[in-house]
Amino acid sequence: MHKWIMFILVTAAALLGIYLLGFGMPEKPIDESESLPEGTRIMSIVAKTDFTFGEAEYTAKVGEKIIFKLEDKVRVHGVGIDELSVDLNKDNNKQEVELTEPGEYEIYCNIPCGAGHVTMKSKLIITAE
Repeated sequence: MHKWIMFILVTAAALLGIYLLGFGMPEKPIDESESLPEGTRIMSIVAKTDFTFGEAEYTAKVGEKIIFKLEDKVRVHGVGIDELSVDLNKDNNKQEVELTEPGEYEIYCNIPCGAGHVTMKSKLIITAE
């Protein structure tokens, strides 16, 4: 009796392993920054389910080209930076901007997303070189 149970468990584990190797393994993440031109970088802004962004402050320097990238797993948030004309959402989650003026800019959720929407803010600080 114990031999049959062990045989079934080993067989099931082997079949699961074969399935995961063939179909279920996630792809390796692609490092998008490797193919970017000099002076350009990606700034990922993570929108969280607790109505916050990944960081309270994001920093950059005048002269940089930034590709703003919205990372939102639940797809109900957006990103707006009015002074830089940044408008990201689930359908348009990347936008390239060349930073020309130093200053502090408000990052906010530009899609009404629920009870914490009005406080869903962060800051972009652009410093002179």
